[in-house]
Amino acid sequence: MKRETSSLALGALAPFALGLTGCATTATADSDPAETGEAAMCDAASVQDRIGQTASPELGAELLAATGAKTLRWGPPRSAMTMDYRPDRLTVTYDDNMVIDRISCG
Repeated sequence: MKRETSSLALGALAPFALGLTGCATTATADSDPAETGEAAMCDAASVQDRIGQTASPELGAELLAATGAKTLRWGPPRSAMTMDYRPDRLTVTYDDNMVIDRISCG
């Protein structure tokens, strides 16, 4: 009888265990520059004067070129973002009026 209860308990937990595997990620050399040994490529110091400007695709392209970043991540107001560090990523956050309030790398 005890053995049947254990089997039932494990069977009931199996869907949850499978659901959690969807949260796991695997990094590849293409998706994680830190694993490839590449040096940090983004430098946001030279674009801090763009804070206060209106966010636009054109400005985003200009920021990418000026910072050396490979990836641009826009941060809309009240949005959750991952905290993983990506040395090749530029993050630009803006307020409800599309005015840029922060420019950072990572």
